[in-house]
Amino acid sequence: MYIKRSLETVIQEASNLFPAVLITGPRQVGKTTMLEKLSENDRRYVSLDSPINREMAKTDPELFLQRFKPPVIIDEIQYAPELLSFIKIYVDTHKQKGDFWLTGSQIFHTMKNVNESLAGRIAIIRMQGLSNCEIESVDNTPFVTDSAKLMERMNYFSKQDLKTVYKRIFNGSMPVAYSGAFNREMYYDGYVNTYLQRDIKDLTQVGDELAFFQFMSACAARTSQMVNYTDLSKDIGITVPTAKQWLSILVSSGIIYLVEPYFNNVLKRIIKAPNMYFLDTGLCAYLTRWDSAETLEVSAMSEAFFETYVVSEIIKSYYNAGKRPPIFYYRDSDNKEIDLIIEQNNTLYPIEIKKSANPGKDAIKHFGVLDKIGKPVGEGSVVCLTSDLLPIDRKNWYVPVWLI
Repeated sequence: MYIKRSLETVIQEASNLFPAVLITGPRQVGKTTMLEKLSENDRRYVSLDSPINREMAKTDPELFLQRFKPPVIIDEIQYAPELLSFIKIYVDTHKQKGDFWLTGSQIFHTMKNVNESLAGRIAIIRMQGLSNCEIESVDNTPFVTDSAKLMERMNYFSKQDLKTVYKRIFNGSMPVAYSGAFNREMYYDGYVNTYLQRDIKDLTQVGDELAFFQFMSACAARTSQMVNYTDLSKDIGITVPTAKQWLSILVSSGIIYLVEPYFNNVLKRIIKAPNMYFLDTGLCAYLTRWDSAETLEVSAMSEAFFETYVVSEIIKSYYNAGKRPPIFYYRDSDNKEIDLIIEQNNTLYPIEIKKSANPGKDAIKHFGVLDKIGKPVGEGSVVCLTSDLLPIDRKNWYVPVWLI
């Protein structure tokens, strides 16, 4: 069963503007399936996962492009970066929009070559797993705290209770989880092994796969927390520079997202380390060894997973519109904290995230720190388990988590 992806419109628009389009994101989020669905069999498809195709692309790129003439979908372009300069020659000669649709699971290994070879000729679009909007068959819009827009969206979403939300968190966002029978443990076991073998071992300088797996698990145990490289390195027995390198791999792979602190010259006492979030809560739950949604919901990590889920959904809402998420967080040395800040049109929109059906007005007690920055502060949201969109005061609202 194919679930319509929000990025379909973005890709078609980009394809009308650029000769090449690159879809990046983790393995198995549905990049190839979506492109094949969009192409309606009007494009050749070739995967560089195939050793034969990969060898031809690396050793004789010109012959490869004769064999697989555009318009074409080339899957896993990171395995043959040599091909990119020949794609440049082809698009400069033929000047046809949308000739090449490329996918890449490892953006850190691909981007340097893409920027050098195809600058100005390629649209780069980031893709993640299924969003709540896609699962619910609702049109995607980037999340905003505008109560009027949120009120309008109430007409299109089905309400979700605590059990439903945590089942969604536990299963994760991979399309396979929503397309029929799904053995979560077996799936993520294979997923991690594939990631370690094909991407980490083949494409990076990481020599110890077991240590890297342990590092992934240590990061998962810290999802929604501030990054502390010293603690991570001590847990695994690696150096701090290695911890920084390995985390950058997870970020570039689309596994983890780092939310940077909001910076302003007026702010003198802010904490400057980023917060770390897994973008697929199912993978995070697998790495931290939870065996059911029910045990996860009552665990000590329950609130961390809820916050991770909310942040990942907000990030996906921007990615699925072809936009970079304009999100930050705030924390200062006086322990005043705001989970997320959306900055748009020079206006700040604060967001607090609470695993509660009725968080109380204390949830917005730190929103006032933004008043001293000198920028307009818009409506704020407390994303929580409330069953309805409700006002807290004249500027802030309780927002149901299923409304993102």
